Amino acid sequence: MKELFYYQDAMMQHFTAEVIRTGIENTRPYIVLSNTAFYPTGGGQPHDTGIIDGLPVVDVEKVDDEIRHYIEGDLDALEGPRGEVTGRIDWKRRFDHMQQHCGQHILTASFVELFNLPTVSFHLGTELVTIDIEASEITEEQLAQVEKRANEIVLENRPIETKWVSKEELSDFPLRKDVSVDEDIRLVIIPDYDYNGCGGTHPTSTGQVGLIKIMGTEKMKKNTRVSFVCGNRVLNQLAMRKNVLSDIARQLSVPEESAAIALRKVLDDGKTMEKALEDAKNQLLEYEAKELVAASVDTGLIAASFENRSVQDLQKLGRAVISQFGEGICLLVAENEDKLQFIAARGSGVEKSMKEISGAILPLMNGKGGGNDAFVQGGGEKSISAKELLAEMKKLV
Repeated sequence: MKELFYYQDAMMQHFTAEVIRTGIENTRPYIVLSNTAFYPTGGGQPHDTGIIDGLPVVDVEKVDDEIRHYIEGDLDALEGPRGEVTGRIDWKRRFDHMQQHCGQHILTASFVELFNLPTVSFHLGTELVTIDIEASEITEEQLAQVEKRANEIVLENRPIETKWVSKEELSDFPLRKDVSVDEDIRLVIIPDYDYNGCGGTHPTSTGQVGLIKIMGTEKMKKNTRVSFVCGNRVLNQLAMRKNVLSDIARQLSVPEESAAIALRKVLDDGKTMEKALEDAKNQLLEYEAKELVAASVDTGLIAASFENRSVQDLQKLGRAVISQFGEGICLLVAENEDKLQFIAARGSGVEKSMKEISGAILPLMNGKGGGNDAFVQGGGEKSISAKELLAEMKKLV
């Protein structure tokens, strides 16, 4: 482990090595080398990519005691076992992973130093990095303090050291958490700040992390997930948010610094408009209910069918009808795309159970419904027309 190129020199971008063997795993060809600078997936850090003698390396995994470089292309293009090859890693990808991983160490240590809040998990994604903090809630003030302290460590440009130690030597270091392995123990150390067992790759100083920016938090069971970015990802996130803010400000015809206030006003106006529309809609339903009652007051049965009307509208209209006509029964059916929906409601002066109606018509439409003796609703397949369904309901009354 100690002799691997990516541990000897994390800044190594290209190297030469011998081909030990080649193979195919589940249709994926791979190469095993005498040594490598390609980091395999592990410890929360994604694998490197790059090329080996012109063949793209798309995945790197440690399988048992060997590191497999999965490639795209024909293995016959290599010189064969014991042939010397040249490998070159995708440095942009690797350095990004190093920035994010080191930033995680610094941010995690800051949570511990300031508030004694440990990290329970870490994920390095393609856009954001997350750590789950053992806390049900973290305040904005705490986040600001943690971020400020973490960036102080970055700006101090402290050296980052790695050290291989035995299990017995661990007691000599103020470790942030227990080490889970007994052999090949590798410590990543920011002197006088963070001592942590880690098998990942890191830059040689904290200054290379560039900047650490917390992007947000979310509740994760009993923990709090903190999302953040480091280095070049801060610029990417800033550019994205700048574009979004500029677009919002342009659409609102306001300066960017006023966009939040203008957007809040638009949302408030929208809520006011929605409330006014809902009130107007309810008034129209009341008028519609009056017309239905007036047309059917002599029979005591209000029945109507509609097209493209939600079951919620049918429920509101049905309740409005029976509130105005306590001695009547209201049957409403709507035909919506490929389904039928209905309600059946009785006034306070009627004893007939509406569940009898729903129980009889639901099988006709292979439907489902619910309700009580006074009010039922349901829906099902459009196996018959709305008018035919309404006719069946009227027969039951």
